[in-house]
Amino acid sequence: MKKSNIPIIKHIPDFLDYCEVEKGLADRTQENYQHYLQKFVSWLKKTKKETLLPHELTAEDIWAYRLYLSRYTNEKGRPLKKVTQNYYLIALRALLSYFTAKDIDSLPADKIALPKADRAEKTVKFLNLEQIERLLLAPNTKMSQGLRDRAILESLFSTGLRIAELVALNREQFTNIKDKKDLELGIIGKGSHPRTVYFSERALSWIKKYLDTRKDKDKALFIHYRVREDAEARLTARSIERIVKKYAILAGVPIFTTPHTLRHSMATDLLTQGVDLRTIQEFLGHRNIVTTQIYTHVTNKRLRDVHRQYHSGKNLKE
Repeated sequence: MKKSNIPIIKHIPDFLDYCEVEKGLADRTQENYQHYLQKFVSWLKKTKKETLLPHELTAEDIWAYRLYLSRYTNEKGRPLKKVTQNYYLIALRALLSYFTAKDIDSLPADKIALPKADRAEKTVKFLNLEQIERLLLAPNTKMSQGLRDRAILESLFSTGLRIAELVALNREQFTNIKDKKDLELGIIGKGSHPRTVYFSERALSWIKKYLDTRKDKDKALFIHYRVREDAEARLTARSIERIVKKYAILAGVPIFTTPHTLRHSMATDLLTQGVDLRTIQEFLGHRNIVTTQIYTHVTNKRLRDVHRQYHSGKNLKE
């Protein structure tokens, strides 16, 4: 291990490049790391340690930073949730792991322990099937834009695609679907586990209807309809988020609804129908089954309700 004479703060741009080139992480992940590390940079400046070198960072510094996160309040006086504190610490751990990978002397990443998040914060937010139906029916499919939006919503719920994966879909992947009832696509997203995603007959039918309205030659599957000739036509992740939010409001479903909510809803629907967690893991492309276990609250609640309904002992004599 070599000792770097470059301050930790000035290593961050190289760390972000490393995430892209060598780790192959998605752009959104890099943006998140950059955002969460800004808090650490602010703390270093606040404590007059902006010139701190990697090998000079101590366990006491980490403890002081954790206290800072624990006691931090925003302009409205609200503290950081434990799960949010974890995000800041995970980003810092990733930076320390980068130092190790580059043989730069620093504190080991495993010296940063993560606080346990409150159980309430771990609750997965999802829509039930009645809410999903209202959301899917919200677009006006008599218009080209409405057809596109219906195809987007149907695809998100059918496949469990991450928003970046949906945005990256190309038209050529759907060129031979005229007589198909369903479709399997191999997905290899940045930083995600390679997997096969399945478009249901219903989702595929809406994609077909949408593509029939396309007169352009743009390679992206989902595009803007109002775009300059020299501009990128492909919808961005932010545009997809706005589309989902728009129809969530129109359909009167919970305001927390996002593209990721539909991913959660797809997994929850499969679980309630008895599909095992390992299979759900493959559908979602989780590298680790531990990530998929956030959905066990659904099966646990279902088992409890079934037990109360059918095995409460209410029919036994006193």
